[in-house]
Amino acid sequence: MQIEAAIVLVIVFFFLLAMSVPVSFSIISAALVTIVMFLNPQFGMFISAQKLASGIDSFTLLAVPFFILAGQLMSSGGIAKRLINLAMLILGRVPGSLALTNVAANAMFGSLSGSGIAAATAVGGVMGPLEKEEGYDEKFSAACNIATAPVGQLIPPTNAFIVYSAASGGAAVATLFMAGWIPGLLWAFLCMIVAFIYGKKHGYVVKREKMTAAVVGKTILDSIPSLLLIVIIIGGILSGYFTPTEASGVAVIYAFILSVFVYKSIKLSEIKDILVNAAVTTTIVMLIIGASSVLSFVLSFTGLPQAISNLMLGVSDNKIVILLMINIILLIVGTFMDMAPALLIFTPIFLPVITAIGMDPIQFGVMMVMNLSIGTITPPVGSVLFVGCSVAKLKVEDVIGKLIPFFGAIVVALLFVTFVPAISTWLPTVLGLM
Repeated sequence: MQIEAAIVLVIVFFFLLAMSVPVSFSIISAALVTIVMFLNPQFGMFISAQKLASGIDSFTLLAVPFFILAGQLMSSGGIAKRLINLAMLILGRVPGSLALTNVAANAMFGSLSGSGIAAATAVGGVMGPLEKEEGYDEKFSAACNIATAPVGQLIPPTNAFIVYSAASGGAAVATLFMAGWIPGLLWAFLCMIVAFIYGKKHGYVVKREKMTAAVVGKTILDSIPSLLLIVIIIGGILSGYFTPTEASGVAVIYAFILSVFVYKSIKLSEIKDILVNAAVTTTIVMLIIGASSVLSFVLSFTGLPQAISNLMLGVSDNKIVILLMINIILLIVGTFMDMAPALLIFTPIFLPVITAIGMDPIQFGVMMVMNLSIGTITPPVGSVLFVGCSVAKLKVEDVIGKLIPFFGAIVVALLFVTFVPAISTWLPTVLGLM
């Protein structure tokens, strides 16, 4: 019966996805159909309602709406322009400096907003015209922006690790935050190498007047308040002044003060719309989390995670082969499924596998988030890919060719994260979190 239940669950879920049914409704509908067919319907409905409510009844998950709201405030608060100015100040006349600035700005702004789409829109919208003015190939500029927009989903604070923590049964959020730093910076650094080589080959150097001390000082001072958010959040968590959940509340207050009273880029009359947008986004995420809790119950009933674990371990007992299989599956999943549902669905499926081969759940969490982030810039339906092309006013097929070298660099970073545990675990270990 368990095999039949698993088959029904998978078929119903992917059929509904193919029919363009929202992910949350696809998840809960597939779970309910399976429960009704193979369990007592009354008992199944009771358990489903219970799991739907208990799935979001978590102190840790309170951080999700707050970080979403902080990201909305940052996205609307003129932060991107100030971070771009800082990156330009540092990179100066380096070959490909505007492209390198795009990478650096995406890393900084993406970590603040927690959204690859927000980074691709805000940073790409500013950098695209600047690069075009300096004679950069528009396709290359768009590719550089798209390839590095998801970096912020690895660099904390980020909701992805909070969702993974809930899906994995309690992996420490603070440890995951620290584990994401080096992989995120490695992604950005390798893409910078690609941009530097391309810029040097094509003679992309910004010719500008020497900046005065006053301009340099103003640029630095303007950017410091934005960068302080990361220092306050991470420093507060590591020092024990507040938990990751409490840190999300601090992030909202700081982002509000910075955007409304310091930069004055958001009017008080605009706060209502920002709150509504944040509430809608939070509702979608929480519905997915609740629905995934029902799915987790059904998965445990069907024994699908253990069956997949046995199947993969049956194919090969070689750790390298198993990890490559998981990477390929997650890369494919990331192209058509958002980060949160993918984490909630596939974490319990793959955890028995990685536990069996001796991989640390913290390293796996970073690997998983990195895979799914890559999926957002990969055809056929990567969300950041389409948004980045839209911002650049280009077709996807025009940009793909220029994306290939960046894909190569990102895959190298992924392989390092997958097969070199220290890249994810060294920093948390040094800080005493592991």
